[in-house]
Amino acid sequence: MESSALRKVLVTGGMGFIGQFVVAKLREKGYCPVIFDHHFVPHEPPVERVMGSVTDKDAVDHAVSLCDAVIHLAGILGTQETINYPDFAFEVNVMGSLNVFQAVRRYELPAVYITCGNYWMNNPYSISKHTAERIALMMNCECGTKIAVVRGYNAYGPGQRAAPIRKIIPNFILSALRDETITVYGDGEQLMDMIYVEDLADILVRVLDAPQYDTPYEAGTGRRTTVNEIATVVIGLVGAGSIEHVPMRPGEPEHAVVMANPETLGDMRPAHFVTLRTGIARTIPYYRGYL
Repeated sequence: MESSALRKVLVTGGMGFIGQFVVAKLREKGYCPVIFDHHFVPHEPPVERVMGSVTDKDAVDHAVSLCDAVIHLAGILGTQETINYPDFAFEVNVMGSLNVFQAVRRYELPAVYITCGNYWMNNPYSISKHTAERIALMMNCECGTKIAVVRGYNAYGPGQRAAPIRKIIPNFILSALRDETITVYGDGEQLMDMIYVEDLADILVRVLDAPQYDTPYEAGTGRRTTVNEIATVVIGLVGAGSIEHVPMRPGEPEHAVVMANPETLGDMRPAHFVTLRTGIARTIPYYRGYL
């Protein structure tokens, strides 16, 4: 759904992996993106930027006041990685999000908040993101805010970092390109809903004009894919690599099922989701260059 009028949209975390695709999608659909982030690298074409952190209430308030809508992506990632640093995850993911939510309430702006698909897992990342999700839904009900909540499932694509947060696709591809073993946690039969980052960005921008604010949208394909199957696709496309199974990581249960119900998207759903094989094939060249 394209905007009916040109609007300035603040993108918190706009320099991140998903953020850069959201900024590009906003431009494509006729919006004027404004990046709010605590660090910047050269961006082409140039984009208006506001320097700051979501933990700085005054900086958030100022940035929101300049715009007509907000897509809130900024946050601390990592399931295993946040277990020993829960305070930082809660400071950014909960209090930082609350700063954004209070600002959009003050200026009566529509907003989109991305939370996680594995919101039920027992790790600081999942718990903090789900806490912010519930705050947004509470404020919509009790305070009249219009914060659309989008549960983003397992996004992947060019530009995703392999570290310090260990993401599945970059690590699988890089291992295969080096003809090394691909590390799979547990027996590899966990079910993951993999969504290509351009599809996720499209959904996040569409939801700017969301008709619902009382329940989350689930941004995933609904395809049931095991971790073993993902590794096999990567090995087949790269033509190298092998699989090694190791014990599960802390904060991630064995045989987890992280699946979206794409029916929740309604008219916000893309016409066609990129298939896993096509998405990985589009992603491999980026990591060849990365090496």
